[in-house]
Amino acid sequence: MRSEISSVPGTPQRPNEDWASVAVPASGQGGTLVVLDGVTPPLDDDGCVHSVPWFTARLGGALTELSGSRPDLTMAEILSEAIRRTADAHRDTCDLSHVRTPQATVVVARWDAESVEYLVLADSVLLLRSPEGAVRAVLDDRLDRLPPGSLASHAVTDATVRNREGGFFTAAADPSVAARAVTGSVPSAEVRALVAMTDGATRWTEVFKRGDWADCFAVVSEEGPRGLISRVRELEASPSYAYRWKRHDDATVVHVEL
Repeated sequence: MRSEISSVPGTPQRPNEDWASVAVPASGQGGTLVVLDGVTPPLDDDGCVHSVPWFTARLGGALTELSGSRPDLTMAEILSEAIRRTADAHRDTCDLSHVRTPQATVVVARWDAESVEYLVLADSVLLLRSPEGAVRAVLDDRLDRLPPGSLASHAVTDATVRNREGGFFTAAADPSVAARAVTGSVPSAEVRALVAMTDGATRWTEVFKRGDWADCFAVVSEEGPRGLISRVRELEASPSYAYRWKRHDDATVVHVEL
């Protein structure tokens, strides 16, 4: 197995709120990857005394440990337990019912000699490439299916579609959200490599339309994760770029060859 990770903050003035890890078991057989994109809260109170990086480190650490040590648990069960552990770590000091309590998008993959299992929640992306070169994208497309106007402002989003039926879901403090994730598995023989990305990197395909997911995977394979992020940053620097919330977002790419 060979892996490479690159994670770049959107701006030097703010800490990177993404999280990424790759782990292999002591036996050397199989492995796991975890990618989280912490959701930046508005400037007003979010009910929590902790930062988003604190939250993603806690959740990411729990996901990495559980996905590597508990083969008896499904991907959804692993996410549910990781959310519970993280919530318990600050339940006594913070208002976990707040709509903007720290939260994150999630990609988790786990593989062994038989299968590659995966889970995706919200708008981070997992790409699977077959030995023949075909690329399959695993997406949670709820954000693309939101009612018109539901992303008009933070207030509207929080009141109408964030972690609500008919809207979209992120990993926050409710373990039951794990049942909303996109999950599945494929035989290991059908997967040669994986790429997991936060939406700061997927902009190359989803926002700037410079190629499809197979083209995006090819950039990562040829130029590495940092190469894709550099391409995104160049496109974002254009004066014609009409961005909604942020010109530059935290961008993380993990590339694993099995």
